[in-house]
Amino acid sequence: MAGSLEEIAEDEENVRKASSYLSNVVLPKFIQDLCTLEVSPMDGQTLTEALHAHGINVRYIGKIADGTKHLPHLWDICTNEITVRSAKHILKDVLRDTEDHEIAPAIAHFFNCFFGNCQAVAAKSASGIMHSRLQRKAVTPSSGKSSRAEGRWKNGVSYKKNLSSYTGITLEGLWSDIVEFAKLKYLFELPFDARSQVKKVSVIRNLCLKMGITVAARKYDLGAAAPFQISDILDLQPVVKHSIPLCSEAKDLVETGKIQLAEGMLSEAYTLFSEAFSILQQVTGPMHREVANCCRYLAMVLYHAGDMAGAIMQQHKELLINERCLGLDHPDTSHSYGNMALFYHGLNQTELALQHMSRALLLLSLSSGPDHPDVAATFINVAMMFQDIGKMDTALRYLQEALKKNEKLLGEEHIQTAVCYHALAIAFNCMGAFKLSHQHEKKTYDILVKQLGEEDSRTRDSQNWMKTFKMRELQMNAQKQKGQAINSVSAQKAIDILKAHPDLIQAFQAAAGAGGSGSSLNSPNRPFSVIGETFPRGRGVDERAARAAAELRKKAAARGRLIRPHGVPVQPLPPLTQLLNIINSGSALESSNSAEANKTTKEGNNQPESGLTETLDDQIKSEEPHQAPVGLGRGLGSLDSKKQKAKPKVSG
Repeated sequence: MAGSLEEIAEDEENVRKASSYLSNVVLPKFIQDLCTLEVSPMDGQTLTEALHAHGINVRYIGKIADGTKHLPHLWDICTNEITVRSAKHILKDVLRDTEDHEIAPAIAHFFNCFFGNCQAVAAKSASGIMHSRLQRKAVTPSSGKSSRAEGRWKNGVSYKKNLSSYTGITLEGLWSDIVEFAKLKYLFELPFDARSQVKKVSVIRNLCLKMGITVAARKYDLGAAAPFQISDILDLQPVVKHSIPLCSEAKDLVETGKIQLAEGMLSEAYTLFSEAFSILQQVTGPMHREVANCCRYLAMVLYHAGDMAGAIMQQHKELLINERCLGLDHPDTSHSYGNMALFYHGLNQTELALQHMSRALLLLSLSSGPDHPDVAATFINVAMMFQDIGKMDTALRYLQEALKKNEKLLGEEHIQTAVCYHALAIAFNCMGAFKLSHQHEKKTYDILVKQLGEEDSRTRDSQNWMKTFKMRELQMNAQKQKGQAINSVSAQKAIDILKAHPDLIQAFQAAAGAGGSGSSLNSPNRPFSVIGETFPRGRGVDERAARAAAELRKKAAARGRLIRPHGVPVQPLPPLTQLLNIINSGSALESSNSAEANKTTKEGNNQPESGLTETLDDQIKSEEPHQAPVGLGRGLGSLDSKKQKAKPKVSG
């Protein structure tokens, strides 16, 4: 407050301008980035980091929650974080008023009221204890120091007046205080059913991280009255804010390396990342988060260069650092497992890759719950792994589940939903179901036209895919019609031969009667193509010889020659042999048609997914260019056109 009145007025005006800029520009832009998945927090911790990275204090989280009501996963993350932070402040006040030997019972009782259905412990004696403590506080003169907790309440009223003893905490009273604190601190109205809607496992994890509480690792019955026992509270450690050393030189090298990587200059990018890695080793030590980031980028460079073994080695380093520095259940650790799975898949070790993917899904569901876009993106990666090993039914189940999640979380017209439709179109194309491929790609195209416009490159790529699927569908239909037409001609020829030779019909009927089946020539239980197998051979007719001669004649006719054995003139074929030749020619035509269709399908499978699959996610996350649609939230698209054909995308 020092200075003249003019200086004070100018400072206040600057504060008003900064506040207006934060409210009108920074917060709306951050909410927009959340909606487009350019910023995709996985839990309360990553949401806090994203807020601080954009210069936003956590006390504005209420406005962030109000702006993301239409996205269920963001709404859940915001409401859970507000609930946990409110409960944290209340628990701190409780622990300040608790004796050291009662800390474990106090935490256990607080958790039971917070997550279970526990009521007050020893309610009769609690009132006496609370009354005596209030009397002692009234008699003891104040030291003149006001605690931070007392300043958190409106008009200087503290939580301590209601929470003088942990034994007096009740379920209804605790949640009432949480709702009131959220309203005063974060200007946010928690929903009336917040207690039933909160994700208890995520909230327990978040609260323990913020308070430094260690609980026993076991399966808790959170629906019971008292799921936590005193023995479950293992430790309480201080959580302090600390300054993380930053190395500006290494940071600049990493940023320059990312640009080189995006432009496909792999050698230059590898040199820059290696230099940054060496500097960080000396400044921060080997076990640091920034060192893990360098290892991740080195693994990505080696992956795009085709060195899968080197990529796995660097990725393994990142995984170890993240597990020790961030924890086993941190979202970055789950992304490390996902990238490791993609690298193993690049080495054709699909079974090992699927094991890492299952671990990534487990950690993602633990940190952010099963309803999150990154879980759906991981499902797409798993589906493509099953697709590559030929398990198309399993791949389709994962893709359809990913589509359901994205439609529920992001809406039916979101770009990530279009990615799911395109992945389904590719899967149906691999199965030869070109009509379904065209239908799903049409939905992809409609979404992209509405979101990006017709002139966008991704929209044009989707249109080209749609034309390709339509052309393959028409080719398959034409082949089927051609085969049906030739089969009908062959059948008519067989009927004409039978009409010209009634003795053949009698012989067939006699053979059917001798077989004991009692079926006639037109019986559906007696296929026409196998009648000749049961026909009794006469003395003058050798059926196998006739078949062999017919095959030789067909081959000779194809080569432009005619066989005359031993100079004997060509004799007319018996009617039965003609009939068998007609049947054989029809079956040969069907097999050639099916082989041609399989060839077309294989060609479609080998066609590179250039265009849409490699560029759709650019709109979703712009932190790194050429984003893949099926990464674990962040990734770089293929940087080398020669390697675009068969490489899955890696999350960044």
